[in-house]
Amino acid sequence: MRFLKNPNITVAVLAIYTSIMYIYLFPKNNEMSNTEKWVTIAVSCGILVLLWVLLRRRKKLSEEREREMSRNKESKE
Repeated sequence: MRFLKNPNITVAVLAIYTSIMYIYLFPKNNEMSNTEKWVTIAVSCGILVLLWVLLRRRKKLSEEREREMSRNKESKE
């Protein structure tokens, strides 16, 4: 599960999963109009981009916190 800590890989896996689901399920759905289908795809892409940005920010903050802790540890010694 270590690969899921990388935001790029996590979002790529989710994007592949959603793409496969859209390819499989959307042609079978005749109740939705084409506009609704495109809006659904756009919203899910927006959510994936937002998730990617938030995960990158979280990873940068954790790396910064680790660097700061190592600096504090070195300064105390």
